[in-house]
Amino acid sequence: MNVSTMRIIAPMRWSMMILSLLLLGGCIKGDADLRKWVADEKNMPGGPLPPLPVLKTFETYEYQAQGLRDPFSPSLAEQKAEEAEKATLPDPHPKEKLENFALDSLKMVGTIGVGPGMFGLIRDPEGTVSRVKVGDYLGQNNGKIKAINEGGIDLVELIGNGNGGWLERSTSIEIGSK
Repeated sequence: MNVSTMRIIAPMRWSMMILSLLLLGGCIKGDADLRKWVADEKNMPGGPLPPLPVLKTFETYEYQAQGLRDPFSPSLAEQKAEEAEKATLPDPHPKEKLENFALDSLKMVGTIGVGPGMFGLIRDPEGTVSRVKVGDYLGQNNGKIKAINEGGIDLVELIGNGNGGWLERSTSIEIGSK
C-alpha cells in the first residue's frame, strides 16, 4: 500500500472502531425496563370472556323401516339378473400367452400347413412368434380363433355390454397388418 492510501484507511479504521463501541455500549444498559413492562402487563386485569355458544338440540328420529330392504343394495330383480349373467360368462379356460396382449398389438406373419390342419404364426409386441390353431385364444377380450387361412385369422371376441352381459364381435387379423 502506498502512503496516501494509508492516510485514508487509518482514520476510517478509528472511526469504525469508535462507532462499534458506541453501538455496543447501548446494549450494556440491560433489560430492566423490558422486565418491568412485562410484569405490569401481567398484573393488569383481564377482560371479560365472551359467553359460550348455546348448543342446539336436535329432534331424535327413529327409522321405521328397519325390516325392509337396504336401499343401497341391489333389488331382487337385479340380483337375479346378475346371477343369470354369471351363468352366461364365457367358458373358463387356461389363460394363453397371447391373451396378455391387446389384439391390435399382435401381427400375423404367416401360416404353416394346408387345409384344416393349418396353423397361424403370430408375432407379439415382445417379438416372439407363436403358432396358433383354431380354438386358441388371442387378445384381451376372450378372442377365440374360428378360422385360419393364408390371408388372415378370423376370431370372435366377447365384449362386455355394460350391464354385466356379453356381446360377440367378429374380427380378424390379416397377414402383415398391425
